[in-house]
Amino acid sequence: MSRPGLLAMDSYQLAKYATPVPCYICDGVNATNAELCRHCQAPMALAHQVQQNVTPQMVAVLGTTGSGKTVYIGMLTDMLSRYSNELQLLARGAFSISLQQATAGALSQCEFPLKTPNEPDRWNWVHSRVLVPKKNQKIELIMPDVAGEALMEEIEHPHSYPVIRAFLGKCTAVLILIDIEGLDEGCDDQDYFGMKIITYLNEMNSDPKTGWGSRPISIVFTKSDQCDACFEDPVGFARQRTPGLFKQCGERLRRCRFFASSVAGACAFEVSREGRFRVPLRIEPRGITEPFIWLIHQLTGTK
Repeated sequence: MSRPGLLAMDSYQLAKYATPVPCYICDGVNATNAELCRHCQAPMALAHQVQQNVTPQMVAVLGTTGSGKTVYIGMLTDMLSRYSNELQLLARGAFSISLQQATAGALSQCEFPLKTPNEPDRWNWVHSRVLVPKKNQKIELIMPDVAGEALMEEIEHPHSYPVIRAFLGKCTAVLILIDIEGLDEGCDDQDYFGMKIITYLNEMNSDPKTGWGSRPISIVFTKSDQCDACFEDPVGFARQRTPGLFKQCGERLRRCRFFASSVAGACAFEVSREGRFRVPLRIEPRGITEPFIWLIHQLTGTK
């Protein structure tokens, strides 16, 4: 027979879970203890950090599969967090360092990072604070490593990836990576991709004052170590090798600039049962920070 007694009820602790937390990317409502947004799979850590600090801006790095998005973002964050004097980058949240660590680790083993999975819950999100020491300014940014296949699926079939559309709708600037590998052989796929993404962005928001026609966009030719002419004259290279993209930028964008970049100073090819893969023989980053620095100056109004 049990003896009567008093038992303290902890149901009051459930009150903190009753207050919904909106996702910073898609504004979907989530529970307080949710790790990922149940609507778009973006990390809820972004929403919790935003509640305590200044509202960050969003910058997208877009490109097809194999164009070098993961390598570019990882190398960019690594360089700005360690060596750059013009801009300084401070990670906000431990999850923001994962991509930097994975990229540096892969390149140190003469490998490129693994392909970004299509599932949004497996993407790497970089939330950082960028300091401009000379101007005593700071800006908070969010940059995800969006899978190239997922991006192309969203472009071809809008609303198939809600997280991509919601994120791009809130972006204030974009870096578009154009893979020059294959352009010398007459392949126009990257030119078509550039035209598609410019068209997609303008159709998403065509307002003459706040739309994508007035937002800063960097066009970055990646793997430019294979073509010295691209580094010498990125604008001339764009006019000659990607005429469709060049014309779209001239007619639809008012704040656009072309850049050339590369990470590997030399590459070789490894042949295995899985296929033929490029491997970096030495790491010589070039033109990595310039496109990003230009965007920051455009966003902050500095030069």
